[in-house]
Amino acid sequence: MFVLYGLLGGLVWLLYRALPAGDISTRSLPAPLGPSRSIVFKLAMLFSVDAFAGGLVVNSLLTLWLFEGFGLSTGEAGTFFFCTGLLSAGSKLAAPVVARKIGLLNTMVFTHIPANVCLIFAAIAPNVEIALTLLLVRSALSQMDVPTRTTYVMAAVTPPERAAAASFTTVPRSLASILSPSLAGALLAGGLLSAPLIACGALKIAYDLALLVSFRHVNVPLDRG
Repeated sequence: MFVLYGLLGGLVWLLYRALPAGDISTRSLPAPLGPSRSIVFKLAMLFSVDAFAGGLVVNSLLTLWLFEGFGLSTGEAGTFFFCTGLLSAGSKLAAPVVARKIGLLNTMVFTHIPANVCLIFAAIAPNVEIALTLLLVRSALSQMDVPTRTTYVMAAVTPPERAAAASFTTVPRSLASILSPSLAGALLAGGLLSAPLIACGALKIAYDLALLVSFRHVNVPLDRG
């Protein structure tokens, strides 16, 4: 597996080397946040809520929930997460197609909300078959916001601000995501098995609605359906 990972890394390196070199003299030098500061700060706060919510249902805790709630075997869990990984990868590939039709913001919001509705219903599903089906549907939708989110941030700021915008929207997400797994673990240890899933879904839906309300009237290049 490590050898395969190394080979894939080498392949990525070759692909990057094959990219045409741009004209450095025509590029704007990176600059601190300026005219887009308020937009970036607002996006960073919203993305942090999303990341905190996501930390409530990391795969290790979701696995524990499946084991404790439904008695899923290790082999069945492995097969399930293999399928969710494939669906998540496919959703990222499908995101540009969807975004071209309905826009970046709409893709982020209107694929994310159904995914999190599925997560909430999975938490209260009466049997493992329904729970796994809902979680698979969630995996097919939940990652479409990842490439569109990055594109939206880059399109919302001026070219010189892009490096700073990437930092200001990524670092808070990382910090927020490390806080919630311990909370989810405490809820599971206290016997509230479904609470992390419901809380995650509810917070993410609130994030989606806040994102839509905050930015639906903001004119962002490339965000046209």
